[in-house]
Amino acid sequence: METLSALEIILQLIVRFWPVWAALVVVGGLSWFNRERLGLYGQLYDSGIGMAGLLFIGFWLFTALFAGMVAPFDPLGVVPVMKNAAPGAIDPASGNPFLLGGDKLARDVFSRMVYGSQIVLMIAPAATAFALMVGITLGLPAGYYGGRIDSVLSFLANLVLAFPVILLFYLLVTPGIMETPIPYSMAGLFFVFPIIFLVTLFHTRYQSRPNIMWTGIILSVVIGAWVWISLVSNEIVVTRLGNGLTAPLAWLFDLPIFKIISIEPGQLNIFVAVVFASSPGVFRIVRGLVMDIKTRDYVAAAQTRGESPWYIMLWEVLPNARGPLIVDACLRIGYTTILLGTLGYFGLGMPPESPDWGTAIKDGSQLLRLTPWPAIVPAVALMSFVLGLNLLADALREESLKD
Repeated sequence: METLSALEIILQLIVRFWPVWAALVVVGGLSWFNRERLGLYGQLYDSGIGMAGLLFIGFWLFTALFAGMVAPFDPLGVVPVMKNAAPGAIDPASGNPFLLGGDKLARDVFSRMVYGSQIVLMIAPAATAFALMVGITLGLPAGYYGGRIDSVLSFLANLVLAFPVILLFYLLVTPGIMETPIPYSMAGLFFVFPIIFLVTLFHTRYQSRPNIMWTGIILSVVIGAWVWISLVSNEIVVTRLGNGLTAPLAWLFDLPIFKIISIEPGQLNIFVAVVFASSPGVFRIVRGLVMDIKTRDYVAAAQTRGESPWYIMLWEVLPNARGPLIVDACLRIGYTTILLGTLGYFGLGMPPESPDWGTAIKDGSQLLRLTPWPAIVPAVALMSFVLGLNLLADALREESLKD
């Protein structure tokens, strides 16, 4: 079988990523020339560590966005003659090379790595964002009010944190749990928190400007309800609870507008598990920050002006806690990425044919003596993305210490 040389493989890899390089140049160039206007994000361009972190993260972000243009093959497509093919082996039928070799099922390792970035960049940031929403929404009143509210919420958070994490994830991502309403019910609950947060945000800030307030509230409720129905409620209301009382509503959930966004059952399991396990940690961070910040003079000044407690929490306390929370979010996305890889390696959550990096590492590790590339490629991809997040977190920490 004809194969490419190492230099030809490297050159073709560089060419395959041309949309990613173009996007990095455009976005990076615009950001560099306007960095003084971009606040904390612009300050990262004055730090070598920050720029390195942005480069790694931007590379995988644009790779996920342009996966269809970068990857030469279908990640699930099988070319029988390319089973365990060496890097650079050329497919006789299409004439395109398997740049990083073929796996044990004759699938292109490079294409699977590229499409695997989509799964990581869809689940990890989304789950972290929802964990932040849940933790912030519960941590603000716990730290600000204290007393019984703090005791109850802290007890619930400690209860979750006391449960063994590995066992918790194993229970929440096993295939059998999809036969129960647990993951969909938990997802439905978590999707309510962003709506509550945004509605409260607009209500406390724009009471004197009702047009803006009601516009923001209505958009938050409508968009939140649309996402909730699209991803969660169809399974809860129709499939899981039966068609008795909900039959008249079945037509609503089948409208095309509610099928624009979707998530695979295995991905929903992982999403729920990450949010459930991460929220208590965010809660404790927010609670501690609020207990410190609420003693500051500007909080006392807001109380003297007669501002409501939720206004003070959202518009006086939370903005001054953003530094540690942003750093924690970067690190938490990295932890979630490693967790996705771990679950995929053990065959939990994702379907066996999934191109996610953990599953690819597991499949490739079974043939390390024969060919190491199917395992090394996704492992390096996972490592580089997490490295970028850690570098970005370090840069953000340095910038926050300057303020």
